[in-house]
Order: sequence, then structure tokens, then C-alpha cells
Amino acid sequence: MYEQDYLMSIIAQLLGAIRRSVERAAGEEDPDGAAAMMDAAIGEATDLDGTALLSLAPASLAGILQVSGIDPHLTEYVARSLWLSARYHGEAGNGEMADLRAGQAQAVADAFGHELGPEAVTDEELEALLLVDGASDGI
Repeated sequence: MYEQDYLMSIIAQLLGAIRRSVERAAGEEDPDGAAAMMDAAIGEATDLDGTALLSLAPASLAGILQVSGIDPHLTEYVARSLWLSARYHGEAGNGEMADLRAGQAQAVADAFGHELGPEAVTDEELEALLLVDGASDGI
């Protein structure tokens, strides 16, 4: 019971960070700031040193998550958050970082059996996710 509550709390925090990053990217037209917010949220959600974790090659990042004991339910959110970070880095003109985050997203998805399409999170899916989860979780 406590483990499930903890997991839901982490997912709610990550969804809150996604919401704030979307608002920052769109409302303030600050994709660089939105990418930084997503990267920080991923570090917090994984309970690992985010700076070190996100500097790893895609396969290494996925390997660390596999041995870290991270809840598999959280890994899909992490993969999609990495993909969103890649999108923001790309919009900010940081192509190298965008490629790294996209590779990390795909490696995490592959390692944990999640499906990411060519665009892991469309604007419509992101809005629907935030509206449904935000309404039910009070985010």
C-alpha cells in the first residue's frame, strides 16, 4: 500500500512537471527552460543524480535504471518525459542534446518493453493526459 502511494506520488510530481514545462514552452515560448525543467523532473522521479544520469549514453542510462530498482510502471513516464525533453531541446536549437534525449527515451522504452512511436507524445495526447490525470490527482 505504501509503495503504491509512493509510486502515485512520484507519477503525480512528474505529471506536474510535464504540465509546467508545457506551459513554459508554449506560454512563455521558452523551450530551453522547458527542457531544463523536464531534465530536472526526470532526475527527481528516478531518485538518482539527474545530471550524471542524463549525461549517460542511451544504453547506459537504460542499464542503470534496470539495476536501480525503479518501478517498471514509472519507466514509461520517464521514457515519454525524455522524449518530451528531446522535443524541447530540438525546438531550442540544441540538436545534439535533442538527439541524446531521443536516444535515451528509446533505450528506456526498449529496456522496459514500452512502445514509443515516431512522436512519443503528440500535443493532443499530452493535453488529454494532463487534463485527465490533473483533474483526478489535483495537479
